[in-house]
Amino acid sequence: MKNNTFGRSPFTAACCIALGVTLFLNCKLRAADLPVLSDAAKQRIAQALPTTAQAKPTKPRRLLIFTRNQEYQGHAPAIAASCEAFTLMGKKTGAFETTITDDPAIFERNSLKQFDAVFLNNTLGATFTDAHYRKNLLEFVTAGGGLMGVHSTVIAFTKSLWPAQEDWPEFGYLLGARGYGHRHGYVNEHITIKVDDTAHPLAAAFGGNGFEMTSEFFRHHEPWSRNRCRVILSIDTAKTDLSTYLPDDPDKCLRADHDYALAWIKHYGKGRVFFTGIGHNPEIYEDAKMLQLHLDAAQFVLGDLAAPTTPSAKLTPAVLAQEKLGWRIGIEAYTFHKYTFFETIDKTAELGLPYIGGLCSEQPVSKDIPKDFDQNLSDEEMSQIRMKLDTAGLRLLTYYVRKFPSDEANCRKLFEFANKMGIETFMGEPQPEHLEQLDKLANEYGVNIAIHNHDKGISPIYWSPENVLKACEGRSKRIGACPDIGYWLRSGVDPIAAIRLLKDRIITFHMHDLHEVGINGHDVPWGNGAAKCAEIFRELQQLNVKPTMIGIEYAYDWHESMPKIVKCIEFFNETSLKLTAKP
Repeated sequence: MKNNTFGRSPFTAACCIALGVTLFLNCKLRAADLPVLSDAAKQRIAQALPTTAQAKPTKPRRLLIFTRNQEYQGHAPAIAASCEAFTLMGKKTGAFETTITDDPAIFERNSLKQFDAVFLNNTLGATFTDAHYRKNLLEFVTAGGGLMGVHSTVIAFTKSLWPAQEDWPEFGYLLGARGYGHRHGYVNEHITIKVDDTAHPLAAAFGGNGFEMTSEFFRHHEPWSRNRCRVILSIDTAKTDLSTYLPDDPDKCLRADHDYALAWIKHYGKGRVFFTGIGHNPEIYEDAKMLQLHLDAAQFVLGDLAAPTTPSAKLTPAVLAQEKLGWRIGIEAYTFHKYTFFETIDKTAELGLPYIGGLCSEQPVSKDIPKDFDQNLSDEEMSQIRMKLDTAGLRLLTYYVRKFPSDEANCRKLFEFANKMGIETFMGEPQPEHLEQLDKLANEYGVNIAIHNHDKGISPIYWSPENVLKACEGRSKRIGACPDIGYWLRSGVDPIAAIRLLKDRIITFHMHDLHEVGINGHDVPWGNGAAKCAEIFRELQQLNVKPTMIGIEYAYDWHESMPKIVKCIEFFNETSLKLTAKP
């Protein structure tokens, strides 16, 4: 963002004043200042509420609605209406209960723990400046909490409005965008809205049909991209008159790609994020379809409504098939361990994949961060990695640990690192005597431990799937297996028989195909060797195994492996389509 500013220019403010538009600037909107809704408005909201929720809550859910609004009170009616709508909607459907506050102290770590998701309700401006609270909100999300935002949330955590000045760069990555320009003189602009992803659970309210709406619609800019977000709604530019922009676009409305998203979801780390730019007018919360969208979005961020977040730009028929199967394919960093982790991110993005696994040693983060990618990095260095991943449209799902710490304090530091980075599953070969402690921490932090196998020489215990299964006995489901097909083949283990043995104890998966069975076997493109890859994937489907990631770990031709990896991906895509084809 040029000069760390975005949105409307001072020119816009001057024009609005000239037109007689009231600007509530330099005001702090507190919860106590919200307008009182009329009985008629409350009744209209109540009549439009959904009767049922799409998903049954797996536990009682709590949604924090934060209403603190700095510098501008123009959204007060919409904030009041949305607070009423969400509170009634949660009660009526049983989907959640709400807590409404404008006090930043709610973001103390122990206080935040009581909630499943945070709704930043049309917040804008400084919001809160305490670095400790910001860190808590960020880590709440990356560890698996939910975040919702509407309309002006896109300019939360900024220093001023004319123009807005960036005050927390990573928040834009977390939410998915910055930028709040809208068409000059169009406080209420009439547009046609397109449903981009008609089969998506969050688009259920619209039945696949576009619709018209009159409101204020922001145009969003960097870091927004379809490479980072799953777009649900956008402006239908073919059916909307966009011809009346001012010369030189002082309101920053135009995008070179003419792509104007209005609602999207994404993951940031393990956190579920929803944003919609629709939220300026209180009447939005009297619209049955929009309320259904908000209920579905709330259930998504709270963790009850499963919804795919693969970025829109990465969707293909094969990827959609993989979403049906519950499979996520990505690169294990060891494949490119002769490069930096940032170079590995770039190579994975070049392959068009949305997922990646990390490696604790053998690979520096980048030329600018010449350190191992591990728990000893600073918060700022971890922030740079998260933003690099998000820019590439990648999620870090797995992480290989060379040696798990034996003491609890250092183990906790490792698990805290996992939640800061959004890692779902650790892989490694923990000592059997450490499994009890790891199981306890895995459940406390919500991070899996997948026991990886090498061959008999490297893994005298875990080379055998029977021994891995025995190690899991009496443990929670967060302790399981990371089968490495290549090492099974080198050790004479039948992959199909081993998969049937481990079944639901399989947490994540390292896929290989070797040119021959035995200790000398080396990687070849999937489907071209001895592994019987199609049968392996068919067995995973029949057993309903949904690994954290099906990892490509191509350990041959280190500097010339990209064309072979492309062939692996092509094989996996073809297999996914076959497995989901209707008979």
